[in-house]
Amino acid sequence: MSQQYVVRFVGGPLDGRVDTLDRLPTQPLDTVTHVHLNDGPKIVHHYDLQYAVEYGCEYRVRSAE
Repeated sequence: MSQQYVVRFVGGPLDGRVDTLDRLPTQPLDTVTHVHLNDGPKIVHHYDLQYAVEYGCEYRVRSAE
């Protein structure tokens, strides 16, 4: 039985989201971009990859620059 790989999002609009993958990606993305399109202006959040022993990998929202 293979172990599932968990990707967790911390902060921003995706806070608390957990994706479960069947296997570890060979090259996980360094940054994930989330674009929120609603009736208002486009809102963009960037999540940077960090490894977490408990979860596999974790994307944390990038703080305002």
